[in-house]
Amino acid sequence: MVGYIQYINHLAKGRINVQKKTLQLSLQTSNLVVSFMIWVLISSLMPSIQEDIVLTSIQVSIVTAIPVILGSVLRIPIGFYTDRFGARSLFIISFLALLFPVFYISTATTFIDLVIGGLILGIGGATFSIGVTSIPKYYPKERHGFVNGIYGVGNIGTAVTTFGAPIIAQSIGWVSTVRLYLILLAFFILLNIFLGDRKEKRVKVSMVDEIKGVYKNATLWFLNLFYFVTFGAFVAFTMFLPGFLVNNFDLTAVDAGMRTAGFIVIATFLRPIGGLLADKFDAYKMLMITFLGVTISGVLLSFSPSIGWFTVGTLAVGVCVGIGNGTVFKLVPLHFSKHAGIVNGIVSAMGGLGGFFPPLVLTAVFNMTGQYAIGFMALSQFALVSFIIVIWMYYQDQMNIERRIIESTVEGILVANKQGVIQNVNPAFTDITGYTKDEAYGNTPKLLQSGKHGKEFYRDMWDEIKRDGYWEGVIWNKRKNGEIYPQWLTISSIKNNVGKVKYYVGIFNDISEAKFER
Repeated sequence: MVGYIQYINHLAKGRINVQKKTLQLSLQTSNLVVSFMIWVLISSLMPSIQEDIVLTSIQVSIVTAIPVILGSVLRIPIGFYTDRFGARSLFIISFLALLFPVFYISTATTFIDLVIGGLILGIGGATFSIGVTSIPKYYPKERHGFVNGIYGVGNIGTAVTTFGAPIIAQSIGWVSTVRLYLILLAFFILLNIFLGDRKEKRVKVSMVDEIKGVYKNATLWFLNLFYFVTFGAFVAFTMFLPGFLVNNFDLTAVDAGMRTAGFIVIATFLRPIGGLLADKFDAYKMLMITFLGVTISGVLLSFSPSIGWFTVGTLAVGVCVGIGNGTVFKLVPLHFSKHAGIVNGIVSAMGGLGGFFPPLVLTAVFNMTGQYAIGFMALSQFALVSFIIVIWMYYQDQMNIERRIIESTVEGILVANKQGVIQNVNPAFTDITGYTKDEAYGNTPKLLQSGKHGKEFYRDMWDEIKRDGYWEGVIWNKRKNGEIYPQWLTISSIKNNVGKVKYYVGIFNDISEAKFER
């Protein structure tokens, strides 16, 4: 009876844990939707704002891009402090802080007003690093790619505002439209107060120590580049497309908003698919596909004078960066499980900054050349560089796996070049022979000879290796301490693609006990 009660309690606890993590994933994803709705408020309403506030093309680009600055820089400390204080506290503080810029923008009458309000509005974009740090705490590693992808669906908030805000503004004006967001913020502040997890697992470490622990790792900077391209492209297109489509293809503000919303929806809903594919298949292979697709799409956009081809190129970018965004955050917890908070912040910050520069660059290029081709070609080249780096990382990963296999095997392994000079040994080699890797490197296998075999033995051995490609049998060798012992040894020749021998690999076991038992 006691065992049955314990079993029921175990089931109840399991059900509660499932409900808890599902609630937190849903709540934090909803929080991100609201945050991103607010983040793109200015860019979505820019055509309406320009009817009341006169702005030059450069000023429009600055005001459009300015929310990205704080939204990027703040991701680093917000990711770190999420580990320390939990998602509930960080979301509440962020939403309280957003009340000021939303109201201030609704009273704006000058370019400077929009810059000030837009800068602080960036807090909405910075909240992204809260969930990618918090959500993985509730799930096993093999599901991190998928759950971070689900959380990333919160990007859909940009589509909601991009599509909905211009329509609402046509009815009640852009000022009243902006003020509606104050009500939304107040509601979600209350929601997080009552439903946020007060007992989330927290990590108390020094930010300086965290940064010192990761900044020398090349993988961090590669992930920064990848997210700079994928999420940067997503943010840049989200911010830039509404005004670009109106000014260059003479579309209405509503039509431009709907097309931009389409791009956002595709990129957003493919994010969890990217995370799921990264969980199931090799994340590096998924990134290869991503960057190859962005490379080709960037070239297409550079030579797309018609709205039709421009739409194809833009949607292709949306597909690729959506998958890429989900894949990158599969790799972060795999490589940096002990520093997830700070690394999530750094990587997501670089993604945000990736969205700040392209609108400014595209506008500057257009003012100088009268076209946007060079700007889109730059996107293509960044993606191509990322593609090459991913290929290199993939093969490095494969080599690391092979190295770990060699190092973990119980058989002694010796690798010599074709001249017979030892190039590498594994830990088991040291355990069996007593010679360390440094002592063996640069020597020849004669180091191990016991003197019990004559020249004829070794000559016959090498004749067989040259003829058949391998030799195996019992051989008596000598340890570093002078002890002579029997080995079961296999020597194989390793050839390159044209059939030339490059290395010899010896794999052996100490069979002293077997000989003694006989």
